[in-house]
Amino acid sequence: MRSEPNYNTIPVGQLGIIALPGCEELANKIDNYLIRWRFQRNSEHKDTLAFAGYEKSTYLINMDFPRFGTGEGKAALNQTVRGYDIYILCDVFNYGVTYKMYGMTVPMSPDEHFANLKRAISAIEGKAKRVSVIMPMLYEGRQHKRSSRESLDCAMMLQELHNMGVENFITFDAHDPRVMNAIPLCGFESISPAYQMIKAAVNNVDNLKINKDNIMIISPDEGGMSRCIYYSTVLGVELGMFYKRRDFSRIVDGRNPIIAHEFLGDNVEGKDVIIIDDMIASGESMLDVARQLKARKARRVYCLATFGLFTAGLDIFDQAKAEGTIEKVITTNLTYQDPELFNHDWYESADLSKYIATLIDHLNHNASISSLLDQSERIQSRIQEYKEFGTISDNYKAPTV
Repeated sequence: MRSEPNYNTIPVGQLGIIALPGCEELANKIDNYLIRWRFQRNSEHKDTLAFAGYEKSTYLINMDFPRFGTGEGKAALNQTVRGYDIYILCDVFNYGVTYKMYGMTVPMSPDEHFANLKRAISAIEGKAKRVSVIMPMLYEGRQHKRSSRESLDCAMMLQELHNMGVENFITFDAHDPRVMNAIPLCGFESISPAYQMIKAAVNNVDNLKINKDNIMIISPDEGGMSRCIYYSTVLGVELGMFYKRRDFSRIVDGRNPIIAHEFLGDNVEGKDVIIIDDMIASGESMLDVARQLKARKARRVYCLATFGLFTAGLDIFDQAKAEGTIEKVITTNLTYQDPELFNHDWYESADLSKYIATLIDHLNHNASISSLLDQSERIQSRIQEYKEFGTISDNYKAPTV
């Protein structure tokens, strides 16, 4: 059973959240949860010196990131953080943030977001009690291993931040979590948003029958099999996989081009299929898999990915929806979501703000987060709720036996 944390333990320090440019909306949601929970929490210690600053009107730290006309930037703290337990929220893939450089409006690249993160840590000057970084999608996470004469950017990033004083990294669905080996003496959590994704799916898909006869989980490639095995296990449904047949005789855009997707698995005819991946980049690979599934007479195709980047735009998904190739695409709000996304009936969003707020609340009390990381029991109890009531609420509790 999921154990309740002991909120009477002394916090590591006063809680502070720094939202880097582009993370303000997510940070505000997280802040609102923490304000409400801590105000409502009954604790005999809240008025003691050890709990100073426990209840606040906001936990967001006032910090600016001004830019010079040349494009150079800096970070400026507008309040003290001495002795604080700091959590820095950073979305390095938010291209919606812009700045002026030589009179031109320039979107911020991942490199520039990463530079802002280092500026924020530098401005803290080592005065905080502890610094943790919440980077939902890892900077250079896809450059996690070396092929020939390539750089190891993700490992270098982690080591650099650890050397600057970062004690904990929290990320979601890391492309390859083994990158944590670059910082063996530092906290690193790669968290699955499976519960929130499943909740978004069942609450936004009509007549979804979760059983072996009606649903199948599909991995679009061999690299995502462990993720899909988890989903199929907790849902109690069948699993299939595509593997990418590549042309190893040539290199296009830095990699061997895909010749075809080959399918391994049972018959999908008449079944709803759910393709699950860590990210949608351009989306072309996922849509190719969806078309092949429809060619195999799958009933409905749904695409679930933790991160929706949509680097090739939304038109290809509009076309796929019009053709009947896909029904829904579900991603999280962990990375930037173009407002235009919400104008498309094929798109749904899974909100992770409450989950992140819970993680921060636990960690600030130095409480174990093991029960938060293993969501299997919670998912299964909510699937039971869905089968009984046709929806998943925020307040459902599984019946005790």
